Amino acid sequence: MIRHVTRFLMPCLLAARPKTLPAAIVPVWAGCVLAWKLSGQFDLTLAMLTLAGSLCIQIATNFFNDAIDAKKGADTERRLGPRRVTASGMLKPQTVMSIAIGFLILAVLCGHQLYQVRGWPILAIGIPSLFLAYGYTGGPVPLAYRGLGELFVILFFGFVAVAGTVFIQTGGWPRESWWLGLQIGLLSAVLISINNFRDREEDATTGKRTLAVRFGPKFSAAMIWLEIKVAAFTGLVWIAFGKPMLMFSSIPVFLLGARIIWGVLTLPPGPAFNRLLALAGLQLILFAALFHFAATL
Repeated sequence: MIRHVTRFLMPCLLAARPKTLPAAIVPVWAGCVLAWKLSGQFDLTLAMLTLAGSLCIQIATNFFNDAIDAKKGADTERRLGPRRVTASGMLKPQTVMSIAIGFLILAVLCGHQLYQVRGWPILAIGIPSLFLAYGYTGGPVPLAYRGLGELFVILFFGFVAVAGTVFIQTGGWPRESWWLGLQIGLLSAVLISINNFRDREEDATTGKRTLAVRFGPKFSAAMIWLEIKVAAFTGLVWIAFGKPMLMFSSIPVFLLGARIIWGVLTLPPGPAFNRLLALAGLQLILFAALFHFAATL
């Protein structure tokens, strides 16, 4: 019995893609810190519901992506990233899709509780997020196949996630939340850009028209450079907001960002990019950690 459960849970863990989950955790974490910094308010229950909803949507997106990419033939034996459970036959496509829908249902339950507190704006945030969990790779206009992946991440894992978290905590939409959303959105987009740069050759053969496929390696490297540099230097704007200590949260972006940029400029796209992807995830987490520390000073 235990062996059967393990055989099921291990592919599920792989399909959930734990290395991508900081993109769901950091906006809520940093948004709660900013809300507390601006208003002195912090509601743990609302924070946990927001985090759970964000994680459920991210995990559902990953499961949908796994099943849909396999159906479209986008995951082949040439893949350089982690193994995909549908394409490899570890789980049936129907099972993967059902799990994705289950996580969306959990996200709806979290959203229902938040709606009771904050009203219709939760619907304005939640409904598009639920739809795009599938629409990122599925539907008539799959964003990932149209070169819109980075834009999607900046909008929903940056602006919407951070500003939405601050709204849930405070009931307001302060301008600082949008600026923090820009920084976090750009740092999250670095993950997608590195992933697409690494998989550019495979994606070109399977009809996945990412920006890396459309415009080539030089453009891909330049975009990663731009995402990191803009995220780092926009930290200086916290001085204008009267919160100069918060600009020090950009220190990990300058340090790790330099290593990531050097890697994409000098390394050939391939398995070595998996290390750069891990560094980009660490960069995002350290940004949030230092933002939290700076906010307490």
